[in-house]
Amino acid sequence: MTETASTASAPTAPVEKVRGALLRYRVLAWITGIWLLLLVAELILAYGFDNKALDFVPIVHGWVYFVYLIMAVDLAIKVRWPAGKTIITAIAGTIPFLSFWFEHKRTQEVKAQFNL
Repeated sequence: MTETASTASAPTAPVEKVRGALLRYRVLAWITGIWLLLLVAELILAYGFDNKALDFVPIVHGWVYFVYLIMAVDLAIKVRWPAGKTIITAIAGTIPFLSFWFEHKRTQEVKAQFNL
């Protein structure tokens, strides 16, 4: 029995490329999550206690989040996520603790899909 063009799934990247993209995404999800928690601490210090000791954190988090976006989109392209799933995964880096949970869920999904 052969699949027709309408029922066949779109080809994905080779497993080794998916493995590399997944690793990069996982690392950046954790780094982004940690810097986001530091950003929350910085906001509490700055606005709650008028302390500017962590005033460098927003800039660093912004750049780390930008790299996270690139890694999330790279993985999404390689595993053929729909746009909605990609956008929700990208937004996860803006909500404290959510990047950790999404990293766990997306890793489980990709590992199951590609037998990693």
